[in-house]
Amino acid sequence: MIGKLLIANRGEIACRIVRTAREMGIETVAVYSDADAKALHVRTADEAVHIGPSPAAESYLVGEKIISAAKQTGAEAIHPGYGFLSENAAFAQAVIDAGLLWVGPKPSSIDAMGLKDAAKKLMREAGVPVTPGYEGEDQSVERLKKEADAIGYPVLIKAVAGGGGKGMRKVDAAADFEAALESCRREAKASFSNDEVLLEKWITSPRHIEVQVFGDSHGNVVHLFERDCSLQRRHQKVIEEAPAPGMDEATREEICAAAVRAAKAVDYEGAGTIEFIADASEGLRADRIFFMEMNTRLQVEHPVTEEITGVDLVEWQLRVASGEPIPCKQEDLEINGWAMEARLYAEDPAKGFLPSTGRLDHLDLGEIGRVETGVEEGDAISPFYDPMVAKLVAWGETRDAAIDELDEMTAGVEIWPVRTNAGFLNRAINDPDFVLANLDTSFIGERLDSLIPEDDADEELWRTAAAFTLMANDEGEEQVGAFRLNAEPQHSVALAHGGETQRVAPDGSLADATGFVDQERVVVFEDGSAYEFALTSRGTGHHSAADGAILAPMPGKVIAVDVSEGQAVTAGQRLMVLEAMKMEHALTAPFDGTVTELSAETGAQVQVEAVLAVVEPDEE
Repeated sequence: MIGKLLIANRGEIACRIVRTAREMGIETVAVYSDADAKALHVRTADEAVHIGPSPAAESYLVGEKIISAAKQTGAEAIHPGYGFLSENAAFAQAVIDAGLLWVGPKPSSIDAMGLKDAAKKLMREAGVPVTPGYEGEDQSVERLKKEADAIGYPVLIKAVAGGGGKGMRKVDAAADFEAALESCRREAKASFSNDEVLLEKWITSPRHIEVQVFGDSHGNVVHLFERDCSLQRRHQKVIEEAPAPGMDEATREEICAAAVRAAKAVDYEGAGTIEFIADASEGLRADRIFFMEMNTRLQVEHPVTEEITGVDLVEWQLRVASGEPIPCKQEDLEINGWAMEARLYAEDPAKGFLPSTGRLDHLDLGEIGRVETGVEEGDAISPFYDPMVAKLVAWGETRDAAIDELDEMTAGVEIWPVRTNAGFLNRAINDPDFVLANLDTSFIGERLDSLIPEDDADEELWRTAAAFTLMANDEGEEQVGAFRLNAEPQHSVALAHGGETQRVAPDGSLADATGFVDQERVVVFEDGSAYEFALTSRGTGHHSAADGAILAPMPGKVIAVDVSEGQAVTAGQRLMVLEAMKMEHALTAPFDGTVTELSAETGAQVQVEAVLAVVEPDEE
């Protein structure tokens, strides 16, 4: 068995691996960049090694630094987690060449599944159902157009080296094909340095079904049943569940057997996932479920499989990498209950899901269900990496019971001042069609407006904010919890929210909410959403966009200031530029006027809703 393990990753998956390794008596080594010097995975591992600057390209993606850290600390094995170098065959080979154990599949298996066209050919030969399409070597526009016409529209153009939704275009008509092909190739070239594509028949009512497989070095391969990952936004998974709703035993047996054949075709070892696209227009049927790709690593959503099977997949990975056989046989595995996972991200749905970075001054993820996270209160969400805060995992004896638990988990999220998608998740799982399992990959896109919580607070929330404030004043405490005020209110409080200021008494019904009060604000949490009310009666000098204040839409860095105090500006004129998560956001004047206040400075880091400038309107 491995004695010391280096984890070539960060965040929640690094913490997850540390936990299992510790239970197995394995010492752990974390690696970290400048941005992660005080991160939770660094604090929880037995040792930690600094590997470079904050950008991943200069730290977590530099294989030589990671292998050097393993040798420096005496680690015998490297676990790549997911993302970063987890599916990099060259890195896997370098680890093996360095005399270390690679906790993952053989480099040849990674290579075999690395390009979608080659993988589809291999799967067809192995008897795995494959989506009708074209994966030929002739990449001329003329040949691709001819094949698309033969397949029939709509068709899907996919980069052979693609992933994460990049290099994909749906084409509805022959007249649109060449323009879509050019766009797809351009994106594929920029993202993967490979502009080759394949074509697939567009699937009606598509559902994303995947099967967890596991192999060892003794020739054994088993499956751990299927997951449904159909709830996606822009091809990124949002909510996953296991088993797949509507999957009958006969279909399950066929599709899982096909997944095992796929794994055996590449002599697979370790944890992997065979991803299928299902035409669910007439329900789930084996003859309408087609191979899409294989992920040669542990998946983000692996906890739902663990919850329904009772298996620790990370433990299996470590045992198999140490040369042991898979701990149980196929007939020993069975489905118990239902599990769901929601990905909690630091992003603001009300602002186009813009990433929200910064310090987690207030963080409470509740005490029910399974929470996989890489942060604690006081930690920060960095602009350099994926903005995941946590994975919220619920289990129940039935699908309805799992929904109820996930509903409670998402509704109970309390995070401030970083914005999250908790309210969006809560609305998604309470949508009547989700409850009835009427799902396909267009589910979120078709309901996006209704799933995004209102940014403005209703009257009940105003009253609740006032009640929290008065309660804090009475008790001399800053942190307050959920309550309902039954007595007649004796006081009122002046609050500001969304550009509006009111003097409010908690007279009437209150929200079933929680919150906290500090010297400047009261924050109310309801159904996963956070609402901030400024305490204007405490003389905070609150500004809002409605009075000409230019507020930071997210935490970020000011990279340009185009105006000076006292300068006249016109409506729409650029005032400054804010950079966050490698994206630039121009802030403009809301109307003709004069810049009367300017607090933004080039190079400064600012928090969400910080007042960067104030524009006074011209007199009419």
